[in-house]
Amino acid sequence: MKEYLDLIKLVLEHGSRKPSRTGVDTLSYFGAFYRVDLSKGFPLLTTKTVNYPAVLRELLWYLSGEEHIRNLRKHTKIWDDWADDRGELETAYGRYWRRFPHAVQSSHAPLSETGIPTATVREVDQIAYVISEIKRNPSSRRLVVSAWDPGNAQSSRLPPCHYSFVFQVLDGRLNCHLSQRSGDIALGIPFNLACYATLTQMIAQECGLQPGHFAHSIVDAHIYVADEGSSMAEYDHARGLREQLKRELRPLPRLIIKNKPFDQLQFEDFTVEGYNPHPPIKFKVAV
Repeated sequence: MKEYLDLIKLVLEHGSRKPSRTGVDTLSYFGAFYRVDLSKGFPLLTTKTVNYPAVLRELLWYLSGEEHIRNLRKHTKIWDDWADDRGELETAYGRYWRRFPHAVQSSHAPLSETGIPTATVREVDQIAYVISEIKRNPSSRRLVVSAWDPGNAQSSRLPPCHYSFVFQVLDGRLNCHLSQRSGDIALGIPFNLACYATLTQMIAQECGLQPGHFAHSIVDAHIYVADEGSSMAEYDHARGLREQLKRELRPLPRLIIKNKPFDQLQFEDFTVEGYNPHPPIKFKVAV
């Protein structure tokens, strides 16, 4: 995907080196943006092999609304480093997508010790709302899903990176814009791109639309870097990304999703056709 290679070039050429909480430096670029036309193919990178089964398992786990990794762990360990000893995950995207806690105050509610009416919590299924609203009012400009809970963000080991996305219907096509506070170019962005492209196609199919554009804004777009011979050299991602820049782009595959109701879709209902990528490139995760 040319858009992804251009993103690599942007950060390599214009990023500034800075330390990170992981102990590994990054090349960081402020305010990166790209967009892809999903009608031209499914945006699974071809300059390296992307583990799409893991992407799909993660997405379906999000959509389940679970906040424990016991079921995800049966298929992929990509969230193991962030869960606690019991397997609970503070930053479980699906919990916020499907069960966002909305505090409702009423003047008739009992007063707290400070004299303020106590609040009751109502869980909001944002995904169900978006699908229902697209069907009811496709011109809506309120098709927003948020995973950012300020209270959680102040205490979580890893607050949501891709924290909000918005859909738009235009000319019979469903567009999606993702906002991300922090984006690991080598490891995270290829997964984010494939994940949200899949979700967009799922919702488009449910609502009788065609996939449109996927747009992606990244506040801190970064590449992990380390000097050769240093104790952190194994975490350097720049070499693998430069290798991708040398590789020839190949045709994008197609994603085929079985025609079933949205919440009944399972792993076996997704097929990627025509995926012929270059060999994998291994990048070590900086935790």
